[in-house]
Amino acid sequence: MNVILLDKIENLGDIGDLVSVKAGYGRNYLLPQGKAALATKDKIAEVEARRAELEKAAAEDLAGAKSRGDLIDGMDLVVQAKSGEEGKLFGSVGPIDICEAFSKVSVDVERAEVRMPDGPLRELGEFEIGLHLHADVNVTVKVKVVPEE
Repeated sequence: MNVILLDKIENLGDIGDLVSVKAGYGRNYLLPQGKAALATKDKIAEVEARRAELEKAAAEDLAGAKSRGDLIDGMDLVVQAKSGEEGKLFGSVGPIDICEAFSKVSVDVERAEVRMPDGPLRELGEFEIGLHLHADVNVTVKVKVVPEE
């Protein structure tokens, strides 16, 4: 399936690039999200005509993500969780718990932006968590898991 990108997609391309993707990825993600359009002659001409408008919107998104990244970068976040005597948690700390901890300090972070490559946290201690705010903006946050009092 050939599509023309309307937004910058990580590991795929920039605005206005003509790319070939698998049909399911294009049909189920790119097209419904408005990140791409089918690559017909009419659509290609339309995207080229709107290119400046699309790049301006993308620049605004990037600027917003960078400002959020500057606010969040290096932040120390404290998450309270129930734990046993040996430091093991009853359950785990996942992306939803991290988003709730950010909301307590008045910072908006979406669940999909939290990157936990080693999976949920299952013990007490300090961990580094990545946040993927934009295709070009990645931030690291220290999460300290402490026992509930």
